[in-house]
Amino acid sequence: MQTRRQAGVCLHITSLPGSYGIGELGQCARNFVDSMVEMQLSVWQFLPIGPTAYGDSPYQPLSTFAGNEMLIDIADLIELGLLHRDEATELTTLSERFVDYGALIPIKNRLLNLAASRFGDVANKAMKSDFDGFLTRNNSAWLHDYAVFRILKSRHGEQPWPAWNPEYVHRDETALRDIEETAEGQIEAIKVIQYLFFRQWWQLRDYAHASGVSLFGDMPICIALDSSDAWANRELLRIDTDGRPDSVAGVPPDYFSEDGQLWGNPLYDWAHHKATGYQWWVERLKATAEIADLVRIDHFRGFESYWSIPADSDTARIGEWEPGPGDEIFDAMRDALGSLPIIAEDLGVITPEVEDLRDRHNIPGMRVLQFDVCDDGFELSDVAGNSVCYTGTHDNDTTIGWYHGSPDDIRSESDIKLAQEAVLKITGGTPETVHADLIEAAFSTDAYIAIAPLQDYLGLGSEARINTPGIAGGNWRWRVLEPQISPEFCHNVALIVTKSGRGLSDDGKR
Repeated sequence: MQTRRQAGVCLHITSLPGSYGIGELGQCARNFVDSMVEMQLSVWQFLPIGPTAYGDSPYQPLSTFAGNEMLIDIADLIELGLLHRDEATELTTLSERFVDYGALIPIKNRLLNLAASRFGDVANKAMKSDFDGFLTRNNSAWLHDYAVFRILKSRHGEQPWPAWNPEYVHRDETALRDIEETAEGQIEAIKVIQYLFFRQWWQLRDYAHASGVSLFGDMPICIALDSSDAWANRELLRIDTDGRPDSVAGVPPDYFSEDGQLWGNPLYDWAHHKATGYQWWVERLKATAEIADLVRIDHFRGFESYWSIPADSDTARIGEWEPGPGDEIFDAMRDALGSLPIIAEDLGVITPEVEDLRDRHNIPGMRVLQFDVCDDGFELSDVAGNSVCYTGTHDNDTTIGWYHGSPDDIRSESDIKLAQEAVLKITGGTPETVHADLIEAAFSTDAYIAIAPLQDYLGLGSEARINTPGIAGGNWRWRVLEPQISPEFCHNVALIVTKSGRGLSDDGKR
């Protein structure tokens, strides 16, 4: 555990400002790092950065290892000569206020493929050598499997792989060899695009580190059935040869959902993982550690025990708890990688067994003040040093929206009033300043990292919420506008941070 108390911000890459329809990894991301330095913030937390599919959720990526092509910076491709400025004009007509995925994806895919087609002629010798090194570093085959998967998915109308033609579902060697030969150029293009993504990511990572900013990633515990990982490595999961799971993941009914949550992800075959020394998990954490300094593992409790739901169930009501891998998986990862840069998402109903597992491996947990302040007897002093304290997360409403109650709030009016009274009692603040007061409360705790979503720093309402769990449409779209991150705003945030003793050093570096 670190001893230096730090302050951070949660902002997904898609939410960055910019001219090309979505937040990107280039100058707009570096500008945000510069703004973080002005705000005295040293931790940037973002959501999973894998390629998304139906619903645009970063928590259902098409690959555990690949990057989301939509985040590639167009201006960088123009500067490299892979695109011409006028070719990207159509992207500049898209809204800067929200991400219009339906309009964005086909335009950007066309541009990325155009850039990839020019790579061999335009890229200089050093970049071609770097690309060759990228392919060598990724010789574990995930990249090739991902490229073939994306081509087959496109040829099958973007249907999930269990609905493809049988020879591709069952990975017939002759059929796959034919695809590799006839689609060689397309496979190469996908690999080039992935290289361009990671080239930009590593540049951002290096820029952040030089500025004293740590990158804090996010790893879903489950993988999607419709992913290249599941298609190419089905032995990892409890699915049959046709891609049908026997049981699926979720959580049982609780205070927040009378039917529980039916996620639908296939469950892991933990016996297989144990027999291989948890090698896939080692590779997964290693890959994540190359792009981020810290990683939050979503649904940490699933490593101790997980809710197994029959695959044909309509809700999560019927299921049973099954044992997870427990200590063994963390021992294997530590033996292979050394110290584990993990934060446990340990929210919800957490048993003593889960807490013991977390504590035995000295893994920090999470505290969310929007939840905690409503608990009888809660005090800010209850937040332990070995934890990350939040005002709210990407799954919560903004603090302003939570305080006043948004139109889709499932809480009763009496519950909202009780929450209002509780937060004002804890912070000693007022309704007009509740967002800033809750941030100051989080910063005042012993937590070694305290984080607020950018929406809370800005004092925005429910209109700026990025995700509402259980609602299929309209999520992951919010973007901040460049004028909102003004010098005055950065100065005001810096005052809060430095007052708490969590600021950067005078030169902006650790």
